[in-house]
Amino acid sequence: MTDPTVALTTRVQQALAEAFGPEWREADPVIRPANKRQTDADFQANAAMALAKRVGKPPREVAQAIADRIAADDALISAVEIAGPGFLNLTLRTDWVAAAANHQLDDERLGIPSPEHEIVVIDYSSPNAAKEMHVGHLRTTVVGDSLARTLEALGHQVIRQNHLGDWGTAFGMLIEHLLEVGEDSDDAKLLETDPNAFYRAARTEFDAAGDFAVRARQRVATLQSGDAESKRLWVKIMDFTRNYINRVYADLGITLTDADLRGESSYNDELAEVCDTLQAKGIAVVSEGALCVFQDEFTGRDDKPVPLIIRKSDGGYGYATTDLATIRHRSLDLHATRALYVVGAPQNLHFRMVWAAADKAGWVQGTEPIHVQIGNVVGTDGKILRTRSGDLISLQFLVDSALERAAEVVAESRPDLSDEERATIAHQVGIGAIKYADLSVSHDSGYTFDLDRMLALQGNTGPYLQYATARIRSILSRADAVQLDGPIVLSEPDERALALRLLDFGPVVAEVGETLEPHRLAAYLYDLATTFTAFYEHCPVLKAEDAAVRDSRLALCALTRKVLVKGLDLLGIESPDQM
Repeated sequence: MTDPTVALTTRVQQALAEAFGPEWREADPVIRPANKRQTDADFQANAAMALAKRVGKPPREVAQAIADRIAADDALISAVEIAGPGFLNLTLRTDWVAAAANHQLDDERLGIPSPEHEIVVIDYSSPNAAKEMHVGHLRTTVVGDSLARTLEALGHQVIRQNHLGDWGTAFGMLIEHLLEVGEDSDDAKLLETDPNAFYRAARTEFDAAGDFAVRARQRVATLQSGDAESKRLWVKIMDFTRNYINRVYADLGITLTDADLRGESSYNDELAEVCDTLQAKGIAVVSEGALCVFQDEFTGRDDKPVPLIIRKSDGGYGYATTDLATIRHRSLDLHATRALYVVGAPQNLHFRMVWAAADKAGWVQGTEPIHVQIGNVVGTDGKILRTRSGDLISLQFLVDSALERAAEVVAESRPDLSDEERATIAHQVGIGAIKYADLSVSHDSGYTFDLDRMLALQGNTGPYLQYATARIRSILSRADAVQLDGPIVLSEPDERALALRLLDFGPVVAEVGETLEPHRLAAYLYDLATTFTAFYEHCPVLKAEDAAVRDSRLALCALTRKVLVKGLDLLGIESPDQM
């Protein structure tokens, strides 16, 4: 057992059962971290406050009854204090904390629990084919990938879904432009290097006088009808697109692969049936020539239901139709326990309308669809990052800017390293800075893209945490120790504080798996790093007073590095060996 909250919950429940009868054994003792500004205790139990009315006694009397059942020689708790109207302040035995830290050191999972198994589908990144990924794709890609890593670490089966925008009327224009420039031309290769340039050139032709627009519209019809040649050209464009997005993912260290692609086109054959079924069930009706779903729970300013259009008046299908087929597939075919949509916040109403309609059709069974809402990335002026022409800044530009700035920082700080070593560290630090800046704030709020702040080696930044891991590695390498397994013995307050914070790792990872909020893990890692700094300043490691203390502190260092490296990995951030 390495989770203090679980251990305390069990112990206080035992005391409740002894005090008030076995029927109270399952009562929640409401264990929380203690308020360090008010007490030196480790945790607080609010059970007496919560249960007083049900037990029929004053809260302080309930608290006293619980405290009386915890003996002075308890194996877990060293001190119990009743505070205020009936709070229980609980201090853990230091030898229990040490034993738990030793167990964590030996545990390959580092205390990460294995909750009830789930199948979790995560829809994230989802760029548009033949278009450059822009700043708006950064957060969905980084947050989604961190959630996938974390949920897998908890033992869940994670199914990544990259819902690529790979279908629609624009492809008629793109295919015709590809034919004009030649499939193997340099212009065609822009789809891999500068997709926006290819798209803009096609758009320019489409908007110009001439028959290009007519041919493009005809090409849409032949593509959607299953024409083999049109389909071959579409596949060609998609091949270029995959090469482009995979290069971006490789730069960012994103775990999405071609096997995770599940674009809009994969649902094409189901769209007519989706509409027919909803109409047959009376869920969808024709309104002004379009097939719509009207739901009383979604009303506009006129207090009338907002239409969810699933087939346009011209017979075409839109996002709603595809999204209905998507949630049906994820629930009925993939049997998802949770289906996560890591998508911009403005899509919330759309998703809720789609999921409600799908639920009415019986297409959401045993699945909880969840919108992990994504906020914006803004510049130092507080506005969404755009180019001078008004376009959203490309994701590759942001990545390249971070890597360039990181290279300058590493060149200044480590001129002693080879060019190859500096390049490796600069890539790790630059990408780590981008990801941590994103993941250290709540995913539904915006944050400022400020490279100078993001790349600082001090403060709550990715490079600070990476430096902490490299620093500990340096300490351990200078120890010349064959084994770093302690045992951990806690005699100083800073040793105990570090060990206790290390034990929080598993519960924090579990919390991220439940709340889907990676910033909680980022905050924990930063706090752990600062706690380690205090420990290292006050507790000599390599120059400890005797061998046993030295071995214990080296083990604490080793455990701290393991937790930091694993935690950063769950955020998708590499830990350099040196900085």
